[in-house]
Amino acid sequence: MRSFLFCPLLLLLATASLAQSAQGNKPAPGFSIDTIDKTIDPCGDFYQYACGNWIKNSEIPPDQSQWVSFVELHERNLDIEHGILEKAAAGGASRNAIDQKVGDLYGSCMDEKSVDAKGVAPIKPELDRIAAVSDKRALIDEIAHVHLIGPSPLFNFYSQSDLHNADQVIAYIDQGGLTLPDRDYYINDDADKVEKRQILVDCATQLFTLTGQSPQQAAKSAQTVLVIETLLAADSMDRTKRRDPKNRDHKMSRDEAAALGPNFYLNRYFTAVGAPRFTQLNVTNPDFFKQVDGVLESEPLDALKTYVSWHVLNAAAPWLSQPFVDANFKLQQKLTGQEQIQARWKRCVNLTDRELGEALGQRYVDVTFGPESKQRMLKMVDTLEKSLDQDIHALSWMSDETKTQAKVKLEAIRNKIGYPEVWRDYSSVVIKPDDLLGNVERANAFEAKRQIAKIDKPLDRKEWGMTPPTVNAYYSSSFNEIVFPAGILQPPFFDKAMDDAVNFGGIGLVIGHELTHGFDDQGRKFDPQGNLHDWWTEQDGKEFEKRASCIADEYSNFVAVDDLKLNGKLTLGENTADNGGARIALAALEHMIADDKTGKEGQKIDGYTPEQRFFLGFGRVWCEKRRAEVARLRVLTDPHSPGKYRVNGVVQNMPEFQKAWGCKASQPMVAENACHVW
Repeated sequence: MRSFLFCPLLLLLATASLAQSAQGNKPAPGFSIDTIDKTIDPCGDFYQYACGNWIKNSEIPPDQSQWVSFVELHERNLDIEHGILEKAAAGGASRNAIDQKVGDLYGSCMDEKSVDAKGVAPIKPELDRIAAVSDKRALIDEIAHVHLIGPSPLFNFYSQSDLHNADQVIAYIDQGGLTLPDRDYYINDDADKVEKRQILVDCATQLFTLTGQSPQQAAKSAQTVLVIETLLAADSMDRTKRRDPKNRDHKMSRDEAAALGPNFYLNRYFTAVGAPRFTQLNVTNPDFFKQVDGVLESEPLDALKTYVSWHVLNAAAPWLSQPFVDANFKLQQKLTGQEQIQARWKRCVNLTDRELGEALGQRYVDVTFGPESKQRMLKMVDTLEKSLDQDIHALSWMSDETKTQAKVKLEAIRNKIGYPEVWRDYSSVVIKPDDLLGNVERANAFEAKRQIAKIDKPLDRKEWGMTPPTVNAYYSSSFNEIVFPAGILQPPFFDKAMDDAVNFGGIGLVIGHELTHGFDDQGRKFDPQGNLHDWWTEQDGKEFEKRASCIADEYSNFVAVDDLKLNGKLTLGENTADNGGARIALAALEHMIADDKTGKEGQKIDGYTPEQRFFLGFGRVWCEKRRAEVARLRVLTDPHSPGKYRVNGVVQNMPEFQKAWGCKASQPMVAENACHVW
C-alpha cells in the first residue's frame, strides 16, 4: 500500500463550512498568494518562491516534529473529532451503541486521575505471565498472546492477498521485533545511531525501574533488549531491498516454513494465536527465520523473557500512569525533536481513531462529508484517469502491446472515496469506562483476530486500509485501487472557493500521484487483478528501468539535512508518482481550459495565469518546516522526499513549468537532463 504522505496522501472535497460548524474551530489551511515570497526568482528556487512567506511566518508547534499541510489539517480534524467524542463521552439516554463504544474508550483515556492511581497495576498481569514461562516452547505461546493484544516481539504474523492470486488471502510471516525505526539504527556506528541506541537503553532502564526492578537490574535488562534487537536487526532485510515485491515472494508449505527455524516453534505458534489450519503461507524473508533461529537457541530463556517483557511494557506505557508516559515520550522526543508531548485530549482522540476508527469515522463523516462531495471527487478522478490514458497512449518509448495492457490495468483501477460502503462491526469489543489499558488490549485483540480469520478466505475488496478521518490517501497494488478518506477532503488540497487551477495543483495532483503508483517501479509489476505478474515486453521493461534510474539518480543528489542526501532508490516510487501525477493533473487542467466556452478558465487571477496558479497550488501543499532530528530520521525510513524536493524535483523536470514561468535553460529549475517516465 503506497500512500501520498509519510504514513500517505490526503484528499479533498468536503465543505469547510460543515467541518467548521462542528466546533467553531480553526479555519482550514487554505491557499493564499500571501505565502509567496516575490523576492525569489521562481526559476531559481520555486519551492522557496511558493512557500517563502509561509516559512517565515510559521512556527513548528512544540508538540509537533514538523509543520506541513497534512499536519495542519490533521490538527483541525482532531478538533472536529474532539467535539464528537466529548459529546459521546458525556453519556445520556440518547447515546447509541456506537457512541457508547467511542465515548467510553475516549472517556477512559481522559480519566487521567484514575489511570495515575493505578500505577503499574494494569500491566502487571501481562508481565507476570511472561515471568512465569518455564521453557522456550511455552515462550512462543506467550508471544502469540502478546501479538494478539498489541506489540509484535520477535516477528510479525498477518494475513494478506496471495501475491500470485490476489483474490485469495493467505498467511504471512515476516521479520520484526525492533523498537528503533530501522535496522540501521542497530548496525551502523555513526555518532547519531550510537546516540539513539543509548537513548533506547536509557528509556528501557527507566521503564523497567518503574515496574519495580532495582536500578542495576533495570540497566541490565535494558542492555539485554539492545543485544537481542541488534541480533534481529542484523538479519533483517533493508527497506530499499524490500521495495521489490519479488524479494518478498517466498510461498511455501506450513511445514517448510516451520523447518526454516525450528526454535520458532511455528506450528505451535499458529495454534496458540488461533490461526485456521492453513497449508500454505508466504515467508517474506526466509533468511531472517533461518538466522534468528540460532539466536533463539543461544540466548538464555531469561534474556528472551526480558526482551518480550520490554515490548509489552513499551507498548503499554502511553496508557499507564504519568511516569510511564513521560519515560515513553523521551524516546520519541529524541528521535523526532518534538519538544512537548501532545495534550492528553489529542492523544485520546488519536487512540480512539486507531482502535475504533470506523465507529468514530461514521460520526466524522456525518459532520464533514456529504454525497455532493463524493460525486465531485469521482468526477475529478474520472478526468485524471482520462488524462493518464492519453499520457500512456502518447509515450514514444512504449510499444503498442504494452500500452494495450496498461490501458486494461488503468480501466480496472477501483476508486474508493470518503468512507467504506460497509462499516466495521465493533459490537463484540468490550469497552469499559474505567479500564483504559484493558480497552486498548481488547480492541487490539479484536482487530488481530479479525485479520487472522481472513486466512484462506476470498479477499474482501470492500475493505479500507485507512479510517475516514485520516489525512492521507493510498494506492494498493494487490487491490489495484486508489483510496481517498474523507479526512483529506479539505483545503489546501481542495477548496470549493478556489479556481480549478489551484485545485488541480492540489487534489488533482494527489489523484494523479495515486494513479501513477499503479505504474511505478513496484506497481507496474502487478496486473489488473493485483497479481504479481510481468505484463511488459522485455524491451519496454528495460526502457522503463532506464527512465526510473534517471529519477533515482537525480533525487540521490538532493541534500535533505546537513550533508545527508536522499536515498533515491528508497524514494523512487513516490518520486515517480509525484512527477507523473503533476504531468497528468496539468494536462487535465489544460483540457478543461480548452473545453471552456466562456473563456473564464484561461483568465489570470491575482496576476497569475492558470498554469502558474496550478504550480502555486502544488507548492502550497508541500510548504513545510521540519526539526533536524525528524529530517534525519525520514531520510533513513521515509519513501517520500521532503517537501522542498517534492516540489523542485518535479518542476525542474517539466518543460510545462519552464514555459509557464519563462525559465531559461541555464536556471536551476531547468534540469539539464530532465527525467520523464510517465
